[in-house]
Amino acid sequence: MAKREALEAKGLRVLRGGKVILRDVDVTAHEGEVLGVLGPSGAGKSTLFRALVGERLPDAGTVRLGERDVTQWPLWKRAREGVGYIPQSPSVLWDLTVRENLVAFHRIVHGTDGKPEERAEAVGLDQRLDVRAGELSGGERRRLEFARATTGDPRVLVCDEPFSGIDPVGAARLGELLRARAAHGTAVLLADHHVEEALSVCTRAILLLDGAVAVSAAPDAFKEHPLVRGRYLGTFHPRVA
Repeated sequence: MAKREALEAKGLRVLRGGKVILRDVDVTAHEGEVLGVLGPSGAGKSTLFRALVGERLPDAGTVRLGERDVTQWPLWKRAREGVGYIPQSPSVLWDLTVRENLVAFHRIVHGTDGKPEERAEAVGLDQRLDVRAGELSGGERRRLEFARATTGDPRVLVCDEPFSGIDPVGAARLGELLRARAAHGTAVLLADHHVEEALSVCTRAILLLDGAVAVSAAPDAFKEHPLVRGRYLGTFHPRVA
C-alpha cells in the first residue's frame, strides 16, 4: 500500500531583494519517510524549510498538509495542526530548566502543560529535568529541541541542521530518534551539512541547487549521481571523529 502524502509543496517561489531564492520547487514528503533536503550553502534549503513551516510565506506556489491548503497559515497555526520544527539556530530557552522548556512549549502549542517527564524520558533527558537548558551539552540541547518539536505527535517534523554542533555519538543518538519518529508514521524532513549522518538516516534525498530541485533518489543512488558528485559531494570531506 502506498504511503499517504503528509506534506506537499507545489511551485514554491521565494524572492528576496528582487533575487529568486526558490525557483518553482516541488517537494512531497510521505508518512513514515525521512526525506533529506541536501545541497551546498546558499542553495535555498533553510528558505524552503521556513516556507514549509510557515515562518516565511512564499511569493508563489502552495503548501498542503494532508488535504488542507496551509499556504497562508502562520507557523503557530501549522504547529497546532501537526507540523514540528527544529530550526537551524538554537531555540531552547536558556534560563529555563528542561522541564520548564517542555511545559512552556506545550502550553504555547496546545494550551496545557502536557507530560514533560514522559517527553524527557523519551529522549534520555529524564535525569536532567531540573537542569537549566544553558548547561546542557550540544547533543542534549538538540534532544530537548526534538522533544519540544514532537510534542503532540506531529504528522510532519522539519529539521534544519539537526546534527550541527554535536559530536558523532550525539549525532547517532539523534539519528535513532529521527528514524523512530518516522517509524511511528511521521514524515521527517531534514537538511544538514553533515552528509554522512544525514544520508544514514534518510530513506530518500533530494539535491537542491540554485533554488531548484535537481535530483531525487534513494540514498545510495543519490550518492552516485553525477550531478551530486560533481556539484555537491565533491565540496565536502568526511567528518573526522
